[in-house]
Amino acid sequence: MLVVDDEEDIRELLVMTLTRMGLDADCAENVAQARRLLSENAYQLCLTDMRLPDGDGLELVRYIGEQCRDLPVAVITAHGSMENAVLALKAGAFDYVPKPVSLEQLRALVKSVLKLPSREASRTESAGRRLLGESQAICQARAMIEKVARSQAPVYISGESGSGKELAARLIHELGARREHPFIAVNCGAIPENLMESEFFGYRKGAFTGADTDRDGFFQAAHGGTLFLDEVADLPLAMQVKLLRAIQEKRVRKVGAPAEDAVDVRIISATHQNLKERVAAGLFRQDLFYRLDVIELRMPSLRECREDIPLLAEHTLARLASEAGLPAPRLTQSALKALGEYPFPGNVRELENILERTLALTSGSEVIAEDLHLAPLSEAVGEAMPAVEGKCETSLQDFLDRVEKQAILEALQKTRFNRTAAAKLLGVTFRSLRYRMERLGLNE
Repeated sequence: MLVVDDEEDIRELLVMTLTRMGLDADCAENVAQARRLLSENAYQLCLTDMRLPDGDGLELVRYIGEQCRDLPVAVITAHGSMENAVLALKAGAFDYVPKPVSLEQLRALVKSVLKLPSREASRTESAGRRLLGESQAICQARAMIEKVARSQAPVYISGESGSGKELAARLIHELGARREHPFIAVNCGAIPENLMESEFFGYRKGAFTGADTDRDGFFQAAHGGTLFLDEVADLPLAMQVKLLRAIQEKRVRKVGAPAEDAVDVRIISATHQNLKERVAAGLFRQDLFYRLDVIELRMPSLRECREDIPLLAEHTLARLASEAGLPAPRLTQSALKALGEYPFPGNVRELENILERTLALTSGSEVIAEDLHLAPLSEAVGEAMPAVEGKCETSLQDFLDRVEKQAILEALQKTRFNRTAAAKLLGVTFRSLRYRMERLGLNE
């Protein structure tokens, strides 16, 4: 281990703790000494203070990210300085430890690092996982999942309903240091408001009528592992305040309990809604959004990965048939063509539902287009996208143009109208984007 701190007593405390865990530690007083030691030795963890005589911890985090990519780095932040902690996590830090340093938290952090799989092992393990497809959008999502799995930073997963946000969260958990501990998924929109605090934090016996025994909440159940907050935008404002405190302090208080308990969980959140718009509308706390959106992972819609539809369809149909104890029918070219042209407003989840229905209703060994019972294109278009006032879309080309136009506009907004960055986000060349914008009348 490498300990970087300009205070001798802090260095001695950290080294003593690591030694008692059976680990060796080198020490550095500043960034220059740390760089020299990093060039001479291989370490399993770098633990650095944020404030150093000749620089700061963020500088060291970035240097390690560029020069020692497999080395996890954790930062020690001043008490109450969550801004610095978030900045460090955004810069690539594995985790943070607030001052005064809790030896319990430090030991938990070190144990997590020691369980972290190598990049090669993560890549090999993820190769056989369930996020299928070879389109550029899916490859980018898969690469991002592998990257964030090597961190403890909160992850915010955005994307349309049915695009695989929970699957991405599970992959992040399974490829990371917490994979041997629980993964607890919570649908925030399905919990009655009056039960939220007791469901999230637990309660003590006698705390309220019906509390006959002590009960753990979601945070305690996920201790050591990952807490996935799906549809986090549906949390009421009062609960958002309590959640923010639990995330920042890493402590929760059961309803009716006199004291708080330490919890060690990684937070992954997701919603199909636009959280930034909800913040602007005063429906979601900005400080909580800032805390959740340390790293954003965007899951693409199925419309952005049309070339993956045949692979996804065949794999899904084979899995459903196996689960039902039936031979898998073959998807004919007409069926694949129909699926390829369908807009899929419900994304991968809708594809699975269509194939499950098809398997139940089809008795032959082949599936043709008519067996899929796809909704008429005009109905599917209405579900996939809001209608344009005064205009009736009747052709496939009109529909595809609208999808393409919306995707380009969204990419331009996300990149602040930087066309080069927008092209990269869309997975096309700059020349291709320029041509498409000209064809769609977007150059104005």
